[in-house]
Amino acid sequence: MKQVKAFVDGEEIIGFYLLKSASIKQTNGTVPKDYLDLILADPTGEITAKLWDASVTDKETFFAPMLVKVKGLVHTYRDKLQFKVMQMRPAAPDDGHHITDFIRSAPVPPNDLLYTITCAAASIQDEELRSIVDHCIRKVGDKLLHYPAAKGMHHNFYAGLAYHMVRMLELAEFIVVQRPFLNRDLLIAGIILHDIAKTEELTAELGIVSEYSFTGKLIGHISLAVNWIIEAALLKGIDTGSEKLVMLQHLILSHHNLGEWGSPVQPQLPEAIALHLIDQLDAKMQAAEDALDTMAEAGGWTPPIRALENKPLYRRKDS
Repeated sequence: MKQVKAFVDGEEIIGFYLLKSASIKQTNGTVPKDYLDLILADPTGEITAKLWDASVTDKETFFAPMLVKVKGLVHTYRDKLQFKVMQMRPAAPDDGHHITDFIRSAPVPPNDLLYTITCAAASIQDEELRSIVDHCIRKVGDKLLHYPAAKGMHHNFYAGLAYHMVRMLELAEFIVVQRPFLNRDLLIAGIILHDIAKTEELTAELGIVSEYSFTGKLIGHISLAVNWIIEAALLKGIDTGSEKLVMLQHLILSHHNLGEWGSPVQPQLPEAIALHLIDQLDAKMQAAEDALDTMAEAGGWTPPIRALENKPLYRRKDS
């Protein structure tokens, strides 16, 4: 079965792929017709696909995420590869394929990621900060084992959220040695909590985000995490107006840096600056790595990358 990243213009494809996204849309003609706007994927990449003239049965049968067998044609549309579906059916148990084999996941086992996160939490020396972090980790439960960090920007794969946290924790351990004036406890707590409420902001299955939740749309993960901090403090008898709690909330509130990126305040603590920059470094490097790993084998340039200001990347010939 051909990998998605190996698709080339003009070839016919028959195989099993993950239906990662499916929505009903209409053509712009005089007499609009329904079609299915799809994303097909495997661990190597994904491609936009169209099922034209979708029937009532098609619209009731295909939903994401599910495993499908497709036959279709790869073609170029607006300088990007696209897939025209000619035939498609849900995979059957006797086909010998399982949907988990087609899902991209973090390169580190989820249990190992969770162990690293809980060890980092346990290493926080300040008892009050540690108890708040522990409360939030317990609150999300096993979601950390499979949740992605985003719908499409970065770490949007199985266990991507935990992987993002761990990579950030590794960077933080280097920074606090290089810059010992930083408060390690505050920075480690901020890293673990900065995106943890994405488990409530996003609706996800098998590492694939289907939509933003009702709460996610109206409140968002930044405000949710701050609420969780207050919730933990009230449960554990910690002064919600203490300097350390206000500083921890500031780290969460400012980690996107700008209002247009979702932060109501800008970083005004050294640890908040470090958190924002560590977050940006890991997110942008992951976006770059993903784009290079999933680009067509014959390509020299990636498509424009949203997380990198819509700039394409060039793949070195020796990579």
